[in-house]
Amino acid sequence: MTNHNSSISDVLIIGGGAAGLSAAQMLGRSRRSVVVLDSGEPRNAPAQGVHGFLSRDGVRPAELLETGRAEARQYGVRTIQGEAVAAAGSVAEGFTVTAADGGVLRAKRLLITTGLVDELPGIPGLGERWGRDVLHCPFCHGWEVRDQGIGVLGNGPWSVHQALLFRQWSANITLFLNELVLPSAEELEQLAARGIKVVAGAVESLRVEQDRLRGVALAGGPEVAVDAVVAGAQVRARLDAFAGLGLKPEPHPMGIGDFLATDADGATAVPGVWAAGNVTDMRAQVLASAAAGAWAAVVINNHLMAEEMAADLSAYRQTLMLNDAGIRAGVSQ
Repeated sequence: MTNHNSSISDVLIIGGGAAGLSAAQMLGRSRRSVVVLDSGEPRNAPAQGVHGFLSRDGVRPAELLETGRAEARQYGVRTIQGEAVAAAGSVAEGFTVTAADGGVLRAKRLLITTGLVDELPGIPGLGERWGRDVLHCPFCHGWEVRDQGIGVLGNGPWSVHQALLFRQWSANITLFLNELVLPSAEELEQLAARGIKVVAGAVESLRVEQDRLRGVALAGGPEVAVDAVVAGAQVRARLDAFAGLGLKPEPHPMGIGDFLATDADGATAVPGVWAAGNVTDMRAQVLASAAAGAWAAVVINNHLMAEEMAADLSAYRQTLMLNDAGIRAGVSQ
């Protein structure tokens, strides 16, 4: 970490993705002192472009963040590259966040926008193609693989739903059961009705030729040609640094990973600490994450304003009392 000091900012944002930078911009425009601490490891870094973001469709993830940082800086926001490793404090005493290099940042409020980590099945070739022709979200990447041969890698009960969903983008869908999915009779009928092929057996690896995905190899069996693979990853909330505050991830009811629970405004169970983006809502795409960050910023600003008003009101009343006491003392003389 560089360019940090011991001063206390109004808000420290941990995570400089869409949610964090959107919040930073909103708070900067509210004339708050803001610091963004970012490890530089965005979840969508492997993706070729961001989709579903009005007026920014197809923008490279790195370009979107670069633009966001520049916009936030013009409102006085300070961005620091570094990884948070520990956090402590309270509203009464303020919060401290320690970075991996030993630097310490202090703030009156915290906003956690650290996002998620995708944990892919351990199939050779899967990780190397992630974000290219190994996908997970049809709304993010379905258009780019429309009408192609798409293989859905069985990885849990939600895989049948993924296969049925991707059928909207292509008539050539294959569901690989991968010895992990056992469709019900009703689901098998739905798959058949939609013309989705079902292949039994364990998936051994992906076949890649000349930097292009060509097929899915089954253990001891044939190879099935595909142009893209849908893989449902387990997702993990990046929360290790906040265990000292008592914040822990909770298992998602769908069984696809964990997340940080908050209320509708992004407030966590710890007073003075908010969260926004994928770390609390794994369904949120980039645009939704940015919107959640902006709203959390509004709520945080209002909490700070209420605290400042209470302090000013107390001081004002104290001044009135002293003035009144002085007047009475002068009269009695």
